[in-house]
Amino acid sequence: MMNYLYLTGAIVAEVIGTSFMKQSEGFTKPVPSVITAIAYVIAFYFLSQTLKTIPTGIAYAIWSGSGIVLIAAIAWIFQGQKLDAPALLGIGLIVAGVVVMNVFSKAATH
Repeated sequence: MMNYLYLTGAIVAEVIGTSFMKQSEGFTKPVPSVITAIAYVIAFYFLSQTLKTIPTGIAYAIWSGSGIVLIAAIAWIFQGQKLDAPALLGIGLIVAGVVVMNVFSKAATH
């Protein structure tokens, strides 16, 4: 159970870091730049803890897939990014791929 809490922490920290990276405007604004750096350090620390018990491919699929979906949603809601049908289809395929890996793949077994 703790492994998935670490993975959730890694995902949340990565999403925060990426969101503030946009606001850093190429690391020219100090506060968003520092938040980005701290968030990524936290994300990688939590991901490293996750990898002690969850296979790398599975953990990374969940981490990156969740991050893509959450960042796309945040960019749509807060940054005015448009998500057209192909973008939504692609996001759906990413989610489907993560689900297939976790439910059907033997790689998910520890």
